Amino acid sequence: MKTAIQILDSKKEYRKEIERILGKEQRIKFWHKAASRLHRYLEKYKDLPRGVHSHTDEKIFPAAAVYLTAKEFMTEEQAYAVIENASIKICAKLEPLKTVMKIPFMPEFFVRMWDPMTKNMFGPSCGFKNKFYPKEKGSYRMDVLKCPYMTYFTKLGCPELTRIFCENDERIYGHLPGIVFERKGTIGKGAERCDFYIRKA
Repeated sequence: MKTAIQILDSKKEYRKEIERILGKEQRIKFWHKAASRLHRYLEKYKDLPRGVHSHTDEKIFPAAAVYLTAKEFMTEEQAYAVIENASIKICAKLEPLKTVMKIPFMPEFFVRMWDPMTKNMFGPSCGFKNKFYPKEKGSYRMDVLKCPYMTYFTKLGCPELTRIFCENDERIYGHLPGIVFERKGTIGKGAERCDFYIRKA
């Protein structure tokens, strides 16, 4: 299991956003406080199932620790922008996927892989509650009815961060060649469910 310091050290996008706003002395205090906060989260929730940990320890808890600490050093708007801007940059790293998706057979393969991928990474073992629809050739549909991002961001006092991670889906899947990603709403934006509908263009 990684330590809080190791996890935060790997979040280079967060660090760059903080460096744009805070001076060196403030940054030292900031990272000390953020690491202490993240350590408390990791200890408090250390007994979560392994699948839930894959989301909390690497994504949810670090984002919450950085955001809530940032609110002590800057405005709430600036703190939110730190997480949002970092998330945009993290998603941009998947830009090469667009090139891969231009290969003729890839869109169909990508759609087929969504069924095992979502059940493995975004299913009940990872803290999600889902509604899976019957398979249709060339398309895949699933709803998320309960999301660990909303659950734990809310427990930690920052439910507003959930919407950033909802928008990451759109950033990653919304502009892939040969694929159409459709969504009507997300839990993080006030809907009752997060609907996923992906199909070949």
